[in-house]
Amino acid sequence: MNDLLRELAPVSGAAWQEIETEARRTLETMLAARKLVDFNGPLGWDAGAVNLGRTRSLEHAPQPGVEARLRRMQPLVELRVPFELSREELEAVTRGAKDVGLDPVREAARAAALAEDRAVFHGYAEAGISGIVDASAKSRCSITEDYGAYLGSVAEALHKLRVGGIGGPYAIALGPRCFTGLSKTMLGGFPALEQLRRLLDGPIVPAPAVDGAVLLSLRGGDFELTVGQDFSIGYLDHTPHTVRLYLQESMTFRVLAAEAAVPLAYVSS
Repeated sequence: MNDLLRELAPVSGAAWQEIETEARRTLETMLAARKLVDFNGPLGWDAGAVNLGRTRSLEHAPQPGVEARLRRMQPLVELRVPFELSREELEAVTRGAKDVGLDPVREAARAAALAEDRAVFHGYAEAGISGIVDASAKSRCSITEDYGAYLGSVAEALHKLRVGGIGGPYAIALGPRCFTGLSKTMLGGFPALEQLRRLLDGPIVPAPAVDGAVLLSLRGGDFELTVGQDFSIGYLDHTPHTVRLYLQESMTFRVLAAEAAVPLAYVSS
């Protein structure tokens, strides 16, 4: 028996497969940061922190004449989303039902993906995570609801990266407002989103957790997402009518080179 306690759940093998498939589909669709930053892991549930390679001098040594330094670590944060499924629906899977009600699985996966991406892009101070947007705030470019001028802002951001010696390829994470606005805007008879694609040599990634957009280099070594336990589904408890499960991961994120990204923020933000 492992820490997920799945052996105790009144869930058949076929039902577990359906649950995992739905969760995986949603996560693959929703997760944006993993397409853009370095991924370290999964290191396992027992991984507790990332070694920062730095120390802090201690004021009081254990022995006169001895210097003491404490090694600095960045702890991983555990993110868990509980959800509940109908036992009747789960039993229908074993009978061959193809229209099983797994909306709670998708909702949990969506929430988990947003939590990870929000920590990466906008930080999670309580967990010791500084996000890309805050870390790179000094190089920020402004955008407005005038998406006809958006390409000019992206060109300005690209110029900042290149002048700063940051090589490509370059990609952009577009928040919901930006992605929708660019998709609806036509420039010279072509969608602005397609013209943006020509401006970059990397991917355009829809990022629901981002407020505005973030242009960043994909050269590697600048941003690191560390995962202990990757997204896994575990068992909590059950009643005669429902089963309570959860979707869980442990992670942290580090900005190693803030100059490798340029946030594009709405003027009103």
